[in-house]
Amino acid sequence: MTTAINATAAINASPATSRTARVDDLAPPAASESPDLADEAYHALLEMIQLGRLTADRPLQERALAATLGISRTPLREAMSRLIGGGFAVRTARGQLMVREPTLRQYLEILQMRTLLEGEAAASAATRIDAQVARSVIAQLEAHRAAGDTGKDENHRIDNLVHDTIAQASGNQLMARTIHDLRIKARTFDQNGAPDRFGPGIEEHIVLLQALIARDPESARSAMRRHLESARAGLVARHTSL
Repeated sequence: MTTAINATAAINASPATSRTARVDDLAPPAASESPDLADEAYHALLEMIQLGRLTADRPLQERALAATLGISRTPLREAMSRLIGGGFAVRTARGQLMVREPTLRQYLEILQMRTLLEGEAAASAATRIDAQVARSVIAQLEAHRAAGDTGKDENHRIDNLVHDTIAQASGNQLMARTIHDLRIKARTFDQNGAPDRFGPGIEEHIVLLQALIARDPESARSAMRRHLESARAGLVARHTSL
């Protein structure tokens, strides 16, 4: 295992992550079969953004990140350039590199794209997913609900587990990779999440996975769309007067 990935695992280590697969274990694979240090650093930075380790309110510090990932600044700079190219980060007028936080309008556009793509991914996954995998995810959801852990890290881990599992099971790697990227961009908008969505979100995820186990593409598509539309309604209610 390479230095960059080892460093990321150390940063994100917790009792929850030690029991189950990390985010990258379920994330769409990189295009290259033999990724170099810059590629590994890029994916490590994406994971750190998604888990809230890198936030939109602080500049990305080259020296600190290079030390954290255990690499030189040359591959790190290439990875940072890729973050800009992918729309995950932006260079300010002062030359500082910041994680890009979407506006509410941009977030809603991202969510609209997710609803379209993830609905189709769920329908496709209903004909392909291993039922035992889906049951295992349901078991983790039920354990999460029983524990009542509304903390950001564990909620993000569970949400990633559900959505990345379904995207991967769709069998369409381009769609899975696009969904993965959209979810990272969406995650930077509302890092604190919504405690009031804890119970409803788990129930919506379980209904969705049950539709997959039943091999019912239309029910799976509808369940995914309802889940994302509920998330949208809750977020709009928190951030606007609508």
